[in-house]
Amino acid sequence: MATIISLLNHKGGVGKTTSTINLGAGLVELGKRVLLVDLDPQANLSLSLGIPRQPVTIYESIMGESDLSPFEVRENLHVVTSSLDLSSAEMELVNEAGREFILRELFAGVDEDYDFIIIDCPPSLGLLTLNALTSSSQVIIPLQTQFLALQGLAKIKQVIQKVKLRLNKELHISGVLATMYDARKVLNRDVIETIQKYFGPLLFETYIRDNVSLAEAPAAREDIFKYSPRSNGAKDYLAVSKEIIERTDNPIHTRPRSKKTAPTQ
Repeated sequence: MATIISLLNHKGGVGKTTSTINLGAGLVELGKRVLLVDLDPQANLSLSLGIPRQPVTIYESIMGESDLSPFEVRENLHVVTSSLDLSSAEMELVNEAGREFILRELFAGVDEDYDFIIIDCPPSLGLLTLNALTSSSQVIIPLQTQFLALQGLAKIKQVIQKVKLRLNKELHISGVLATMYDARKVLNRDVIETIQKYFGPLLFETYIRDNVSLAEAPAAREDIFKYSPRSNGAKDYLAVSKEIIERTDNPIHTRPRSKKTAPTQ
């Protein structure tokens, strides 16, 4: 069965969609079969990979009109696309029984076809995000290394804890991913120190460095490994993908507690 991971942060502009695409592509580079799910009505993930509008998107599937219909971007990398129609789903499902578990039921039909299913959550904590959390075993929190990005972290942890308690016992935070990092900036280093104090070993050892190729790749409708395989962005996302595999096989929350030294950059 697939390992299902939600990338979650209700603050926009932290590199969530970029991370979803490139972690998925990085896992494919490591020989894994990956399904990406664009659960954001803005459909930035779908647009960034140049996928044309599909007759069946995640909206039609959530509304019960169709099973999931993945689009093959390349071998072992498939995407369930999104559309603006998804923005009305929360209102349309308000009286639907078991509406928190719709996505979990949809994944039951495809989870044996993939090693990883990665969900790009919308920048909100509404019904769509709740569906992602009830269907996932792991949450990765992308976090821009800026002061304002730290705001609201307590709320994210609170939501995850409530879902774990009431709806999904398997759910846990498997990692916090520092993005847009520049070691030359004192602010970035200070934010990393704060994240380490707050999340401890959950912070991935690899930081995603600020890299122009990561910004250019969506314009070329490619992931970073296709667009610039020798860039720092490709190196960083491949390293984090390796960490994800290791943490999936050996979850941090099940390990004995130990002191963690700060990673070197």
